[in-house]
Amino acid sequence: MSQDNWLDKLSALRETMPSDEMPVEEPATIAEDDACAQRGRLDIIFERKGRAGKCATIVSGFTIDNEAVADIASAMKRALGTGGSARGGEILVQGDRRQDVLRYLTSKGFKARVI
Repeated sequence: MSQDNWLDKLSALRETMPSDEMPVEEPATIAEDDACAQRGRLDIIFERKGRAGKCATIVSGFTIDNEAVADIASAMKRALGTGGSARGGEILVQGDRRQDVLRYLTSKGFKARVI
């Protein structure tokens, strides 16, 4: 098979493909979909006990499944630039980040309060 024959076939195939000008629907972000499914208000709590003196911000009150909570936690940790985890329907963020967590959650459509 010659090089030119292969290039001709590739060019013919490209002409049959649709153009890139078709409108593409933007997928909704994970947190926005979960905010619609979430019922009730989230509580943001500051804790220091049982952590060797280190502070932690805990978000509780989720009514969505644990996988969705883990996705929200991952996106929040990335946005805040901090560590943490999601276990048992709660999100733990390292440090005293109550106001930052509140701003993040309200911007994503969740109802939250600092306790």
